[in-house]
Amino acid sequence: MIPGGGQPNMQQLLQQAQKMQQDLARAQEELAQTEVDGQAGGGLVKATVTGSGELRGLVIDPKAVDPDDTETLADLVVAAVQAANENAQQLQQEKLGPLAQGLGGMPGLPY
Repeated sequence: MIPGGGQPNMQQLLQQAQKMQQDLARAQEELAQTEVDGQAGGGLVKATVTGSGELRGLVIDPKAVDPDDTETLADLVVAAVQAANENAQQLQQEKLGPLAQGLGGMPGLPY
């Protein structure tokens, strides 16, 4: 119910929900195209992921490669990818957070 006793305008609510869904889809597509970076080992290993978390690139400085210590290199790769994914999650919050909040409480809609 709306304050004052009136009924909500269902057509208007449906239009608002549809617009929010379109905005959310547009933001998700933008995230899929946006790339963010993460690094580890003082920049010896750099990872690039999309805003939606897809790993797109990995750069390893030759100084990080020690055939006798591949465990450290593996740890650096994992740390760089995790850092890039954290940056992607932050970007997701910035892009999708306000949209998702607008959808809250509307049954059947994502977020």
